[in-house]
Amino acid sequence: MKKPTQNSPFALSSLKEYASMLAIWIGLIILFSLLSDRFFSAATFSSLANQIPALTLVAAGMTLVIITAGIDLSVGSILGLAGSVFGISLLGWGLPLPLAVILALVAGSLAGWVNGWISVSWRVPSFIVTLGMLEIARGLSYLATDSQTMYLNGALGSLSRPIAGIGIPVTFIVAIIIVILLQFILSRTVFGRRLIAIGTNEQAVTLAGIRTQGPRVAVFAIAGFLAAIGGLFYTSRLGSADPNAGVGLELSAIAAVVIGGTSLMGGRGSVINTFFGVLIIATLESGLAQLGASEPVKRVITGAVIVGAASLDAWRNQLQGGALGFLKKLVQR
Repeated sequence: MKKPTQNSPFALSSLKEYASMLAIWIGLIILFSLLSDRFFSAATFSSLANQIPALTLVAAGMTLVIITAGIDLSVGSILGLAGSVFGISLLGWGLPLPLAVILALVAGSLAGWVNGWISVSWRVPSFIVTLGMLEIARGLSYLATDSQTMYLNGALGSLSRPIAGIGIPVTFIVAIIIVILLQFILSRTVFGRRLIAIGTNEQAVTLAGIRTQGPRVAVFAIAGFLAAIGGLFYTSRLGSADPNAGVGLELSAIAAVVIGGTSLMGGRGSVINTFFGVLIIATLESGLAQLGASEPVKRVITGAVIVGAASLDAWRNQLQGGALGFLKKLVQR
């Protein structure tokens, strides 16, 4: 059997990272199971499987963007826009279900592409561009729905119903498949390696004669597309198109990415670890809720976990930078 390469998702270093994230998640499950008799149950895990698909997809797209040293603050609003486009297409315009789904996906992808194109072509920081798109997409959601929730009468509802015998919905299975696919692309394709190279040192990639504009725009378009799928999953779970859907979701996505070990400086990351980050956040919130923690307390604890993960990443970057600096000086001597 062929030995996995360093870029393989099954390389020894990658497996160690997955094992570490899995251990943290299992540790949380054990902790909350000891603190609450109701936590370790089929109902809890079924609820988690139903809640996390949308966030999983948004966080997966965010991972690709952050790996290239960018940021996307608009994914929550794009999720809401996709759901609103789906609702108005289905109920307002009377379009068939498949066409309504296509329009929602196009709306999300287009919004993401605009983010990338403006950021790359006009050299505007992605933070500013996506902050503007956050407001634009949310405003379009309100305009499309007249600021009203649109009830969909069961459209796409079957996607979020637990499958008989296994207790998890189709949306969860689709999210897992997409996570695995994106991890394969990131670790085993030329496109994925270019994303990592761009995040590590874009100038060096450019000097090597490799165009960076296309991949950088592509990751924003992919993030928009995944946010749109998340919007459809969201409307499926709630049974309605809510123009307020996804408010603040970009922060949860960034939190999952950071907890998963993706560097905010770019050049390093894993979609699978981001999925574990989503699991950790969802388990933490569910466990605290079952313990009766108030919303402010949950926010404080979740925020502390995020700050701790970000601090660990910064400390790791400093150690690596120090080691590299030492080696450079040694070579120069």
